[in-house]
Amino acid sequence: MNLWDFIVQRWDRLLPEAALHASAVIQCTAIAAVAGVALGVAVYRSPAGSAIATALTSAILTVPSFALLGLLIPVLGLGVAPTVVALVLYALLPIVRNTIVGLSGVDSAITDAARGIGMNRLRVLTRIELRLAWPAILTGIRVSTQLLMGIAAIAAYAKGPGLGTEIFSGLTRAGSANATNQALAGTLGIVVLALLVDGVFVLVGRLTVSRGIRD
Repeated sequence: MNLWDFIVQRWDRLLPEAALHASAVIQCTAIAAVAGVALGVAVYRSPAGSAIATALTSAILTVPSFALLGLLIPVLGLGVAPTVVALVLYALLPIVRNTIVGLSGVDSAITDAARGIGMNRLRVLTRIELRLAWPAILTGIRVSTQLLMGIAAIAAYAKGPGLGTEIFSGLTRAGSANATNQALAGTLGIVVLALLVDGVFVLVGRLTVSRGIRD
């Protein structure tokens, strides 16, 4: 059986797995975005705080995904919980770093002018700084999403949802009928999902970033 025939025959199984894969990645990225932006806002004015936050989130990426999941499984068990924790942790670095860079890059003359017309610190942050830093923050979220698309496949090791189950099943059955097709179907599915989600981010950027900032 060729790959196309295999995909057609297993479409009713591959489609729900693809939906679960995309859902897990998007939800974990959203959680990481909230936490990462909040952390970036808290430390961006402090060089030491920014360095520490960046170093800590960078250190997480040095931990192999298999090892991190192996450490989480005894505590959280198998399934969704270790998958979510691992994906959120891996997604933090690009978001935190880009939030710090974006906020630090806002021209001080603009914020000084805002304070001069009576804006308080919170209003300056929410109405000016975050809006001007949004392109950088969005880029960080976009990078994190693409990163998690691949890492989420490893979550099948912890019985997590998604197309990783097809890849792992195919690899463990290497040499048997359709094992290669199964692994390739899972891999290609992740590639297609990554391209589709990246296209959505391009559209979001067009809709949420003003032309003046883009230019």
